Amino acid sequence: MIELKKRVLCLAAALCLAASLLLVGCEQKETIRVFNWGEFIAEGVLEDFEEETGIQVIYSEYNTNEDMYNKLKTTSYDVIVPSDYMVQQLIEEDMLAELNFDNIPNYQYIDPQFQNTPYDPENKYSVPYMWCTLGILYDSEKVAEPITSMTAMWDPQYEGRMFMMDSMRDTIGITMKMLGYSVNSEDQAELDAAQAKLIEQRPMLLGYVTDEIKDKLISGEAYLGLAYSGEAGKAMEEKESLAYCVPEEGTIFSIDTLCVPKNAQNKEGGEKFINFMHKPDIAARNAEEMLYGIANTEGKKLLPEEITSDESLYPSDEVMARSELMAVSKEINEKNEAVWQAVMSAN
Repeated sequence: MIELKKRVLCLAAALCLAASLLLVGCEQKETIRVFNWGEFIAEGVLEDFEEETGIQVIYSEYNTNEDMYNKLKTTSYDVIVPSDYMVQQLIEEDMLAELNFDNIPNYQYIDPQFQNTPYDPENKYSVPYMWCTLGILYDSEKVAEPITSMTAMWDPQYEGRMFMMDSMRDTIGITMKMLGYSVNSEDQAELDAAQAKLIEQRPMLLGYVTDEIKDKLISGEAYLGLAYSGEAGKAMEEKESLAYCVPEEGTIFSIDTLCVPKNAQNKEGGEKFINFMHKPDIAARNAEEMLYGIANTEGKKLLPEEITSDESLYPSDEVMARSELMAVSKEINEKNEAVWQAVMSAN
């Protein structure tokens, strides 16, 4: 009888151990969902974050702020990377969570010039990630002379060799700057003038693209096109004849940010990801590989001097003085959407 009891107890213990192991095996790993621009993070950074924190990253990409905004209405993410004007819109629509900066101690390294911005004046909802200008990427061997003005994008000699950007606010905004207006103008006559210029230009274009412009210029399919400075920098590394200019009329200065949506499933995990992205060495890796401007003061010290001295990537104060951040309002959005629809539907 005693022997039988021992066997029963041993069997029970074995079953308990097996059940415990099964529960451990079935325990779900902590995850976060990150929604970022295409090709906007250095190789290996996600893996390093997972190794350091034990948090698994479910990662996906988008091409425009508007694509991200529409997807956010139906899908939950823990980190998104909206540009400045989109941050303002998301705040106004109560779609962002206030950040707990106890989980983001590396915020101490954010350059003050990127704090207290018009789109997030109290620094409650966003942390700057990287920044850029919008300009013209061109092949110096294919154009008649160095490009300095946005008017080159209307030059008949380059007809069928140009791409504009498939981004409503960028394309309309830089056209507004060419005409001497603000990128944030709500004046209907000014918007009408931009619309007319873009409709005039449309038959001259190969089309509208985003980051693909880099490949179009490298392959020789295009001679010039709108590009973000970071994409231009990567293209110029691959093809020596490529050059980049910020139009003399001025341009759009853009800050991409790290935010946590209000419907995030793992807000703390998202904040840990934001903090990791601003470890100085990680911030420097992203900026060096992506060739976008760094917003981290300690990280900038780790960048090669050949990068920080390159004015196509880190423009002079004079260039920045001619550049504007995009603002957002219901009226600006509606008027830009009307212009864009007219241009896209033009024959």
